[in-house]
Amino acid sequence: MAADTTEVKYMARRPAWHTRLLRSFEASGLFSTTLLVPVLIFFIVWNIVPLLWMLGLSFYNYSMITGVPEKFIGFGNYLDIYNNFSAWNAFGRTFKWVFVTVGVETVLGVLLGLLFWGSSDLPGRRVALTMIFTPMILAPASTGTFFRLIYDPTFGVINYFVHSIFGMNIDFLGDRAWAFGAVVLVDIWMWTPFMVLITMAALGAVPRAELEAAEVDRLPWYKRFWYVILPRGKFILMLGILLRTIDSFKVMDLIYIMTKGGPGNMTETIAISLWRKAFEGFTMGWSSALAVILLLIAIAFTSVYLYVLNLRKRGEA
Repeated sequence: MAADTTEVKYMARRPAWHTRLLRSFEASGLFSTTLLVPVLIFFIVWNIVPLLWMLGLSFYNYSMITGVPEKFIGFGNYLDIYNNFSAWNAFGRTFKWVFVTVGVETVLGVLLGLLFWGSSDLPGRRVALTMIFTPMILAPASTGTFFRLIYDPTFGVINYFVHSIFGMNIDFLGDRAWAFGAVVLVDIWMWTPFMVLITMAALGAVPRAELEAAEVDRLPWYKRFWYVILPRGKFILMLGILLRTIDSFKVMDLIYIMTKGGPGNMTETIAISLWRKAFEGFTMGWSSALAVILLLIAIAFTSVYLYVLNLRKRGEA
């Protein structure tokens, strides 16, 4: 009788068969693989397949409006882009855009990051940081619409002050002399907070003892940055610059909402040129070739960061 009672208690404590099966499955190597399968399927369907399709289409002369059958032309589209003057102009404006926006955002972001990092006891610091980070989380479409109204030559708030001071109105987005700079200022306003955040993350990577030693030695702020902060946080800063460079290189929505690439083609970047060729001209083969070139340029930007990161690992080894 006692043996029967012990057996009943053992059976009550013993996990059910499906629980034991689940535990054995979790302990096996198939569990992690099974978790990765849905992600891999999603990645293949939505990334690899379209990429291969785009790569293959770039070797064909294919237009969706001419009705001409697809014709294999090899590197004909790439040669046409190479000889296309407007494409080179768009690339030039894009690199100019990247250089100006990322450069100014990096300088302002580092200065503001140092300011807020060194003023932890400043009243209202949290409110100020919240207000600074707000532009970064806004949608580019809403930001572009908002500033298009601000820049409006008839009822825009900026022209109200310009007319009050100088007695004239300026069409900031319609004048070739002002359009590029006006859109650049909006991008700087929107993405400088990102570099502030990156700078504060880089400062967090610096040992506090080194910062305190620099403060005790009364080093000027620029020497603290150059000799203490930069050696420790330069890789985080470089990551932020890399992300901003790639994102700025493919900018399209903000500029298109504000100027549609105009006046003329003064603000037409390579992404807008690609959009026009693909969705207005429907030259899908030519557009695919240009998209492949942009992808290779983005990979080149990434390779620079990976190279510097490998240098860091060699130095640490």
